[in-house]
Amino acid sequence: MSMMRGLAVPIGVIATILILVLVNPWFVVEEGTLRWVLTVSFWISFIVLLLALFDDRKSPDSQEVEIEGPAFARFLFNNSRAGLFWLPIRLFVGFAWVEAGWHKFTDPEWTQGGAALRSYWERAASIPEEGRPPITYEWYRDFINLLLNGSHEWWFAWVVTLGELAIGIALILGVLTGIAAFFGAFMNMSFLLAGSASTNPVMFALAVGLMLAWKVAGYYGIDRYLLPRLGTPWRPGALFLRRQAGPA
Repeated sequence: MSMMRGLAVPIGVIATILILVLVNPWFVVEEGTLRWVLTVSFWISFIVLLLALFDDRKSPDSQEVEIEGPAFARFLFNNSRAGLFWLPIRLFVGFAWVEAGWHKFTDPEWTQGGAALRSYWERAASIPEEGRPPITYEWYRDFINLLLNGSHEWWFAWVVTLGELAIGIALILGVLTGIAAFFGAFMNMSFLLAGSASTNPVMFALAVGLMLAWKVAGYYGIDRYLLPRLGTPWRPGALFLRRQAGPA
């Protein structure tokens, strides 16, 4: 067992204690240097934990939990026929992203300087005199303020616009559906963190389903032919196996 593997348990305990101190409602650590130190310490310990667990993934001493899931869940996330169930969901989410992206693409407030995005950031980062601010987490407000202070809206607006279009087109065509759904969920979460609900909760929930069903959600699309050829990082597909084999 490597040193990294041996660190997994103690680092996991440290990360758990730190998050309990930060989020428990009985002993509140006020904003300031101490809270900042605890927050940074938690993230460092959590990242080290992820590295330790990654190093431990192939250890012969690791124990796998052998509990068989319900048949319907296995069908829904593994059977190619379940692609018919995911097809309308995939198209609904895909067209929603295309519509949102196209609206921004044809709006000069988004494509010519990003004034619309800057206004959105300013509303999100504002702190009203009464009531709760749109952004709950201080770290996310700091991130938005960093973008505002640096006037990054001119290029970030293009990232949002082209990202929404790319996600939508990929989902409609069924191209790398799981990856497209992941980035869609990431954008939904970003909007939610900024205090914008709208359709984001529904879109996020559907995207999670598409991610879990990544093997079959795009079966009635290009993934039916693409995924077997590409494979995965842990099991290369026919395209990469042919390249590794080289010419006969």
